[in-house]
Amino acid sequence: MQRKAYVPGIAALLAALLAGCTGGSGSNGTAADPKPGDISVNTPAAQPGKYRTLPEACAAVSHDSLDSLLPGIKEITDQDRRDTAYEGQATLTYDTDRRVGCGWKVESTDATDHLSVDFERVVSYDNAVSDDSRAQDIYATEETAANLPEASASATPSDTGSATATPSATPSTSASTSASSTASASTSAGPSETPADLQPRKLSGLGDEAFLNDKLNSGSSTAQQRTVTVVFRTSNVIVRIEYAEQPTASTGTPDSEEMQDKARNLAQKLVDRFNG
Repeated sequence: MQRKAYVPGIAALLAALLAGCTGGSGSNGTAADPKPGDISVNTPAAQPGKYRTLPEACAAVSHDSLDSLLPGIKEITDQDRRDTAYEGQATLTYDTDRRVGCGWKVESTDATDHLSVDFERVVSYDNAVSDDSRAQDIYATEETAANLPEASASATPSDTGSATATPSATPSTSASTSASSTASASTSAGPSETPADLQPRKLSGLGDEAFLNDKLNSGSSTAQQRTVTVVFRTSNVIVRIEYAEQPTASTGTPDSEEMQDKARNLAQKLVDRFNG
């Protein structure tokens, strides 16, 4: 009789333990909401970039473009040497899915020309940041580093030159003054002495965003070397083009407008290649 008295007590204890194990559930039997920051909460990953691969850099520039940018190629009479000049030199990289490049250097009777192209595919390893957003940040950093002059909305045609012909100037004098003004574009002189349409600037209609830089520096000799750079972004790929020319004659100065036109033309062809 005494032993049976303990049975109700044991049953009550088991019931209490079972109630404690299920106490974390809601009143309707559903699990309680996870705490903020709980690893069980799924955060949607940011969208990947449009491009998953990169083109072969040395093959991305056509022979026609190379003939225009590097006129010395057509002066090479030996076919093997000419073919080698067209091939260019691939840039050493360790991950060709992320970055590739190529460079060319050709001498002509008038100048030595250099061309390089660089393709970078940006990948964000942060689930909260898309590949495109990360590429925008990298591009913005490069544009800021270029220190582009601010565009003047009030600029007029009369403001684009460093000299203005006087009423007594002859046509030949005016032409000479204009040519001299253009040749001095993008030198170390202030922006006011450079035609507005040749100053380093942002470019429209070229990929998602783009800018152009133009610098005139003294090379290894007394000749002036001009370097035109075009950088553009299309989705999660950043493309960099650098085109430099140093005249053979010590008094020569590369033409800014001509070099910019050639570099921009190549940039447009590369944009079309990515979007094709």
